[in-house]
Amino acid sequence: MARMRPEINAGSMADIAFLLLIFFLVTTTMDVDVGITRMLPPPIDPNAPPPPPVRERNVFVVLVDRHDRLMVEGQITSIDRLRDVTKEFLLNPYDDPSKPEKRIEEIPHLGEIEVSRGIISLQNDRGTSYEMYISVQNELAAAINEIRDEMSKEHFGMKFSDLRDQELIDAIRHAVPMAISEAEPKDIGG
Repeated sequence: MARMRPEINAGSMADIAFLLLIFFLVTTTMDVDVGITRMLPPPIDPNAPPPPPVRERNVFVVLVDRHDRLMVEGQITSIDRLRDVTKEFLLNPYDDPSKPEKRIEEIPHLGEIEVSRGIISLQNDRGTSYEMYISVQNELAAAINEIRDEMSKEHFGMKFSDLRDQELIDAIRHAVPMAISEAEPKDIGG
C-alpha cells in the first residue's frame, strides 16, 4: 500500500499574505506631489494689438535674489511682512498717489466697487531656492485671498472659500483679480 503524503494547508498562508499586504498598505505613506495651482494664460495671439502700457504706480515689484533675500519696492523686506505690504499696496486705503489707481466698476451682486489696478511683478534670480520661491508665491496668493475673504464677508457674510454660488465667486474674483506677473528667472545679482 502506498503511503499518502500529507498536504499543506495553503489557506492560512494566503491569509498571512493578505494580512501582510494590508499591514504594508496601512503603514506606508505615499508622497503626494504638491505645487502651485495656477492656470497659465493662453498663448499670445501674434496678430493681437500690444497691451496698453501700465503706469509705474500700479506695479508692485517683488525681487528675490540668489541668496533668498527679498526686496519689495526697492526695500529689503522679510517674508513675514510680505503679505501685509502686498495687501496695503493693493487696497491703497489712503489713496496714496504712489500706490495703484482704483477704478469704479459695476459688478453684479456687488454693485459699484473700487477695483485696484495694481499688478504684482515677481522676479526671481536663477539661484533662488525652491523653498523661497514657493514661500513668496504663497504669501502673495494669501494676501489676495485675504482681501477676497474680507470683501466676501462684507457683502455675503461668509469667507470667499466658503462660497458655493459660481456667480458670487466670479464677482469677487472680478473685484479682486489675481494679478501676478511672473518674469522669466534671470541673474538679479546680490
